[in-house]
Amino acid sequence: MRYLIAMIAAMGVALLATLFVSSPVASWVVARFTFDSPDTVADLHSFVFMAMNALGLLVGWSFGWALGGRLVKETHVE
Repeated sequence: MRYLIAMIAAMGVALLATLFVSSPVASWVVARFTFDSPDTVADLHSFVFMAMNALGLLVGWSFGWALGGRLVKETHVE
């Protein structure tokens, strides 16, 4: 059950990061540099966009894992 909660939280946070965070952050990072080629701009924008999505996925997984640990009772065999 803990894995299911972690996966659902990871997907939810990754979706929110994709919709609201990744593109503005990628555009902000790209605006800080000077480029010689439009391809370099696109490559950096894509890299930062995907890195923010991966970070959102990891944050969501961690949050869901912690939440799942609190909600699911462990069974101890003695």
